[in-house]
Amino acid sequence: MKPRSSPRFFFAVVGLASSGLVGGGLLLAHSLNLAACPLCILQRMLYLLLAALALLAWPFATRPGVARLAGTLIGLAALVGAGIAAYQTWLQRFAKGVSCTADQPWWEQFVDWAGQQVPLLFEATGLCSEAGWKFLGLSIAEWSLLAFSAFALAALHLMLRPAR
Repeated sequence: MKPRSSPRFFFAVVGLASSGLVGGGLLLAHSLNLAACPLCILQRMLYLLLAALALLAWPFATRPGVARLAGTLIGLAALVGAGIAAYQTWLQRFAKGVSCTADQPWWEQFVDWAGQQVPLLFEATGLCSEAGWKFLGLSIAEWSLLAFSAFALAALHLMLRPAR
């Protein structure tokens, strides 16, 4: 089995990439004085979940059942992240000046609670409809949508390939 086609390689890439995206997001936020919104924080939490799942699965990746289960969980988390990033992208492109939601749903209360516990990682002070910063014409939410979609497609590939 080639190293790049092994499940361990997949879990290593997912773990390192998701951790790097969280670190990069924190670096951007602090160096450019960007305020994260509740949807940004949810995406950050999902990247941390992806990293944790990949880290837990990596030592057991040679077992096909474990690799498929972890791939399924990573794929589901990535799809949820893609949905959140797509919603935020829609808010930024078409609903400028609108808050994340009309009232404070359970997930926004959860983000507020998490922000009180670990403000460095989870404090939400921005508006979801504000793009804030763009790179190559895409907002952070749009880049996040691409990243979550790539994780979901890679997880699907891992789950559909024949077991060895």
